[in-house]
Amino acid sequence: MSKSVFLDDLKIGQQWHGGPIEVTEADIIRFASEYDPQPMHIDTAAAANGRFGGIIASGWHVAAVVMRDFVEKAPFGDTPLLGLKIDDLQWRLAVRPGDVLRITREILDVARSRSKPDRGVLTMRMTVTNQDDAVVMSFVNLMQMPARTDAGN
Repeated sequence: MSKSVFLDDLKIGQQWHGGPIEVTEADIIRFASEYDPQPMHIDTAAAANGRFGGIIASGWHVAAVVMRDFVEKAPFGDTPLLGLKIDDLQWRLAVRPGDVLRITREILDVARSRSKPDRGVLTMRMTVTNQDDAVVMSFVNLMQMPARTDAGN
């Protein structure tokens, strides 16, 4: 197990990077067939004739692979986190087969709870870019995180 990281260990402005995540046509179609079966995600002929000119990934697919990368990279070690909400979710550019995604996670705020001092809320901005450094998705994530209960460790 990795070392636990607590709310008190984090500072505004800290960043972590994720990826690279290559998005394949097979992955796009597989995910969308189960969770977002729209023609632009699952039907190559229809997608080729549609407004995007080809298959594109579901935004939910992009969000799911970003979440998996976060869990696998474990920037907070084995600390249990609880997602509270996502604000300002934007799918800014279509993700296409062959795109390679990278994620920048930046701490915007760290706030200990006044009513429950054993925890607090971490606010992070997630920015997902493709191989051309174009932003394809961004959002602000609020997570509940344990705080240190003693002054030392």
